[in-house]
Order: sequence, then C-alpha cells, then structure tokens
Amino acid sequence: MSEHEPINHQENLVEFEHHRLNADQTPRPARTTGSVVKSGIKGAAMSIAKKLDGATRTARVSALPAPRKTPSFKDHTLFQSMQKYRLIGDTVGLVDPFFKEHEARLGATTQMDGKTLINFGSYDYLGLNQAPSVGAAAKAAIDQYGTSVSASRVVAGERPLHRALETGLAEFYGTQDCVVFVSGHATNVSTIGTLMSAGDLIIHDELVHNSALVGAKLSGAMTKSFAHNNMDALQRLLVEMRGDYRNVMIVVEGFYSMDGDMPDLPRLVELKKRFGAWLMVDEAHSLGVLGKTGRGIAEHFGIPSRDIDIWMGTLSKTLGSCGGYICGSKELIAILKFQAPGFVYSVGMPAPAAAAALAALELLKAEPERVARIKANGDLFLAEAKAAGLDVGTSIGYAVVPVIVGDGIKAVKMTERLLARGVNALPIMYPAVPMKAARLRFFITSEHTADQIKQAVKVTKEELKIVSSLGGVFKRTPKAQPV
Repeated sequence: MSEHEPINHQENLVEFEHHRLNADQTPRPARTTGSVVKSGIKGAAMSIAKKLDGATRTARVSALPAPRKTPSFKDHTLFQSMQKYRLIGDTVGLVDPFFKEHEARLGATTQMDGKTLINFGSYDYLGLNQAPSVGAAAKAAIDQYGTSVSASRVVAGERPLHRALETGLAEFYGTQDCVVFVSGHATNVSTIGTLMSAGDLIIHDELVHNSALVGAKLSGAMTKSFAHNNMDALQRLLVEMRGDYRNVMIVVEGFYSMDGDMPDLPRLVELKKRFGAWLMVDEAHSLGVLGKTGRGIAEHFGIPSRDIDIWMGTLSKTLGSCGGYICGSKELIAILKFQAPGFVYSVGMPAPAAAAALAALELLKAEPERVARIKANGDLFLAEAKAAGLDVGTSIGYAVVPVIVGDGIKAVKMTERLLARGVNALPIMYPAVPMKAARLRFFITSEHTADQIKQAVKVTKEELKIVSSLGGVFKRTPKAQPV
C-alpha cells in the first residue's frame, strides 16, 4: 500500500478469508487443529490491523490543518473583563486600591509611602506576628534547617518541627491527630477533593471560602449550597437527598470573614448525627478568636470537639505564619498523609514557618488575655459603628466588622478617602460578596486601642456621607496624611 493509497476494506476482507481458508486446509498433527486455525486467523487479523493503523495515521497526518496563530492573553476574556473595570475606574476617577506596598510589619498600624496609618486591612488577630518569641523561633529554625525542606515530607522533607506542630494542634483541638499543609487554600482543596468523589454529596453554606468550592468541584461529588446560616434550609436538603448518596459532607466556617458572623454549631451537630454526615468546619478566622481561650467555635458553644469530624484551619491568621491544617481522627489523617495531592506532591512546610506557628500556638495558650482583648475591641467597634448609623450587616463583632456601602465604585472610593485620612481598610466587592453588597472590611485585632477604633469609625462615617453625596463622579483624593 502506497503512502497515500486509500484504504480498501473489501480487499482486506478477501485477504482475511484467504488466510482463514489456507489455515483450514493445511495438514496438522493430531490434537493441534484448533491451535493452528487460531494461529492462522490471528496472524491474518494482526496483518490487517497493522495496515489499517498505518493508513489511519497517514490519513491523520495528511488532514492536519494549516498553522494557527497562538492567541494572545491580551484577548483572553478574563483580561478583557479586567480592562473593562479599569476603564470604568479611570472614567469615574478611582485609584486602584490593590497591591499597595507596606513598608513594615502589619499590626494595629502600618507604614505606607513613609506614613503611619491605623491598619484594619490584615488579620494578625492576636498580634502574634509581632511577638519577639515567634520571630526568634523562625530565625533559629533557619539556622538549623534552612529556608526550605527541599522535598515532599513523604520522602526527604520531614522535620521534627512538623510533628511538633501537628501534635500541638491536635492537643489544642482535643483530636487524635493532625496534618499541616504548606498552603491554606490547598488544605481545603486537597482534603475535600480526596475524601469525596462521584456518588457522594457535599452540602455547603453559600458563603464558604473559594478553596472549599474548588475542592468540591474537583472531587466530582454532587454539590449543593444552602442559604447563609439557614439550618432549616440545610435540613430540607438532607431530607430530600441524603438517601441517594453514599457519603455526605456538610461544610461551614467557624467564623465568616466577609460578614463577621458564625453558624449555629449545636444545630449543625444535631443534623450531622441525625443524617449520618461528616461535618467539616473551617476555622481559618475563628482559631484564637472564639472561645474563652481561643479554641474556636466548639469552645464558644461548649461542644466537644470530637463531635466535629474534620477541623480545618490556617496558620496565617492568629498563628502568624503560613499554611493550613486538618485535625481529626487518626484514620482521617492517615488518609490525607498518603492520598491528598496537596500534601503528597507538594514540598513540605518550610521549617521556619512551622517553628513560627508552633511558637505562636504556645503563646496563645500562655496568654489567653489576648483573646479577651480582641473580643472587647470587636464589641467596641461594633457598638461604635451601629451608633454612627453604619450598616454592619449580620456582624457579631469579634475580629471582623464590615461596613456595607452598596456598589463597588463607592467601596473603592471609600478606601481611597480613608487612606487620605490615615486609615487603611480594603474594599470587598462582587464576586467575593453578592452584587450590591460591596463593603469595607475592618479586621479587628487585640492590639488596636480604643482611640484607634473610635477614630476609624468617626472617619468612616464622615467620608461615607461625602461619597454618598457625590453621585458616582469623583475627583482624585489627596495623598494619605500621617496619623
């Protein structure tokens, strides 16, 4: 067959029949008739298959299209959408509020453009990122172990600090074991994606973090959401759907970082037990914030931690480091250590990050007064904001109080004007929050003073009145003034 000769299926069938007949007529020894016939037919089939395969490959090569131009990322729909919003911002006189450089450690204050501002833009909730013992622990770890463990922990990346941190977190939560991940986002993605699969059901609060949504999508499980903190809606879904699925996981947060509220944990535990579901609680923003000693939402409600199947959290908020963790049964942790892609196929947590988190955890246990201070500051901010007539939504205080302003343009302009008045608070807009629910988010810490809180609320009230009167057409705001 020539390189471009068309495939003649009739000739191939004739050849196949010829081989079969010849095989049938060939003299054979006794007891081998069947094997010879099969051998002849098999040889004919393989010969024809090779011809067909070669002809198909040739046809594919011949059918290759003309070269195409590689698309530019400038034409990507995501980039085009970003450009549209930049154009709108320029048209109405907005300054981009994102990726602003800070020139010192973030705490109750920050340094920007050489000026000191009151800072409500970061979540060092208990001020442990400022603690000398935390920094000293990280420096000592660098001296002993270097800046990277240079391997997955499964192979050569395991360090004593990893297990010390995991043991400390498990003891703090009252669980059998713990595993730490190098990334908080990857912790949710890998844990949910590993434990759940097709034939399972994930039901989550509509406001859970993006990392949980990505993990649910990648798992292949059926996913349903329920209205924020609406336990009756959750129950209806469980009644309607539980019987159709093998495993069911309920995913909520211990403290919601966009709204500053919490779920009804006693009701969640009741529902998970009644319907035989796993309950996963993301404590990224509730560790160190809720409960008398900062042990989170279970301590806040007085519920045994063992009633929750999966405790998830991050090390970048209260514990002043980077990464994430899962606390739970020894079987759960064993699954994740050998099956979760974000752990198995990722480099281990850097030793200085583990050391910093461990030192911060010890400081949290030794100084519970920090937890009392953040609650008092959250209560003060909430009370002052309500008295000023600001819309704080469903916030209960503690570490997060939003000031809802409505549209995104107004939120961005408010950030710009607050900076000029010496206050750093960032805008949160769609899709992070619902359309027309854009807000300024104020992170409260134990280290803020009462005067700083009162000043921030006063300035916010004054600037919101001005911005609301402008009708969407703004002028550039003067540069920030020092506190």
